[in-house]
Amino acid sequence: MNAVSRQQAAPANASALDTLNAWVAEVAALTRPDAIHWCDGTDAEYQALLEVMQADGTLLPLNQDTHPGCWLHRSDPDDVARVEHLTFVCSREREDAGPNNHWMAPAEAHAKLDALFDGCMQGRTMYVIPYCMGPVDSPLARCGVEITDSPYVVANMRLMTRMGQAALARIEREGAEGKPFVKGLHSIGELDPDRRYIMHFPEELAIKSYGSGYGGNALLGKKCHALRIASWQARQEGWLAEHMLIVGIENPQGETHYVAAAFPSACGKTNLAMLIPPEGYQRDGWKVWTVGDDIAWMHPGEDGRLWAINPEAGFFGVAPGTSAKSNPNALASIQRDTIFTNVAVTEDNQPWWEGLDDRVPAFDWQGRPYAPANGPAAHPNARFTVSASQCPTFSPHAEDPQGVPISAIVFGGRRASLVPLVFQARNWAHGVMVGAAMASETTAAATGAVGVVRRDPMAMKPFCGYHFGDYFNHWLSFDRPGAKLPGIFHVNWFRKDDDGRFMWPGFGDNLRVLEWIIGRVKGDAGAVETPVGLLPAEGALSLEGTDLSDADRRALLHVDVEGWRGEFDALAEFLDGFGNRLPQALRDEHARIHSGLGEG
Repeated sequence: MNAVSRQQAAPANASALDTLNAWVAEVAALTRPDAIHWCDGTDAEYQALLEVMQADGTLLPLNQDTHPGCWLHRSDPDDVARVEHLTFVCSREREDAGPNNHWMAPAEAHAKLDALFDGCMQGRTMYVIPYCMGPVDSPLARCGVEITDSPYVVANMRLMTRMGQAALARIEREGAEGKPFVKGLHSIGELDPDRRYIMHFPEELAIKSYGSGYGGNALLGKKCHALRIASWQARQEGWLAEHMLIVGIENPQGETHYVAAAFPSACGKTNLAMLIPPEGYQRDGWKVWTVGDDIAWMHPGEDGRLWAINPEAGFFGVAPGTSAKSNPNALASIQRDTIFTNVAVTEDNQPWWEGLDDRVPAFDWQGRPYAPANGPAAHPNARFTVSASQCPTFSPHAEDPQGVPISAIVFGGRRASLVPLVFQARNWAHGVMVGAAMASETTAAATGAVGVVRRDPMAMKPFCGYHFGDYFNHWLSFDRPGAKLPGIFHVNWFRKDDDGRFMWPGFGDNLRVLEWIIGRVKGDAGAVETPVGLLPAEGALSLEGTDLSDADRRALLHVDVEGWRGEFDALAEFLDGFGNRLPQALRDEHARIHSGLGEG
């Protein structure tokens, strides 16, 4: 333990930045830890953390022969996921948080949280984690410091961010120039669900999280900083912080086009980020490069294009459903040096989850002997944390300081009917409408009702740190003279026939749709006009090597005008919920499309 908690009091000169030292001292005075450790991000520190957690049972070693450097963490059963109803945006004005967020007055939130933080780290080590979201030398990156009493959080932050001395040096350099860093304070507290809050203070660039050790609530660089706070920063500074994967598609001519894509949960986001081309495409020389699977920060470049970085350094992926069939690249990434959370284990202590293979696990995610009567062996939200560099398709340009240029933005959802396989927005304003209209249908397993449409604009409903009306307006603001904006598209891999069968083969065959998308942005792929957007012209979508029937092809690319009228009637009611902050340009775009669909 000495290697990790060697500093017994707040060091006077732990940082060259006085404001950082003062904040750390202030937090220490409030939380009263037994020791303070400034994290340096070294391998030695990481190994020491692992030893500490193994000693106290926080981490359990997995089979080191089959999974070298892999560990298992079991959460408290009441602490296994994000808690949206306890997540608040504490802007000074309630209206600025919008109807898409829970709000609490900043003074009230600080008082409530500080009362919980009072003395909460007694008997524990306080860890100070300087980190950078994005490559440390990138002008598109932004920095933060998380203070936590959880070594599990430290270990995960090392995998998920650029953490340590290099990040601290940038924080100190920018701090000397008056540039702020994001301040995050976290404690696991007592893991009491009744004493659990995640508070965001956008004007202060601050986060306070208490009572949870779960990734999205405790790894403050992730959703808290990289989306909720960063989205606020992005609006102030003129860029976009989005819940999007970034993938590079290299064609046989050696050209790589980068696509950013947003999907709600359970829509194949990570699978698309690590897509493997169909055999025929591989033979022809197509390649897919993974830049990021979850978050994209996009800045306008001097050339008018949007340039994107993945602010994260790792993957915090959902394990159940990941398999050699669904995502072989993800599976290959997690065979070593991975922290697994709430998975099951086999008799020989290998990690296991539903959908992995047909083995029967020995112990479930709570460490109980596996019994089907207890429910799934792995928790449905079981996770893996791993460095992105371990992905076989990790892009050689993922760490480029300038980012990668985005050719297309893709929105998508899970819709069993109505929504075509793919369509293109006519222009940027139409594209913002397409993103604002994003939705997925629920399943019986999740909700008790089938086909209920849940709207999730840009897949940002849980993550936008301010009013959605202002957010849509910010998106619209990028359409200005000199801008060379990406084309915007919508995809739906989940159309079903009358028998409930998925019509589109999915997985690697999704590259066929991406090929058409790239062809559109290059200007050499055919399209036909419809009231809802541009669809592939006859023969424009490469289907060679598939067994897709003509009937399925027609259904996948059919526009049901009457059904779309109903869709836009429902969408109008949804958009009206954002009141007078909804941009008039979006209302006009809705009216234009609705008019094109006719009166019925």
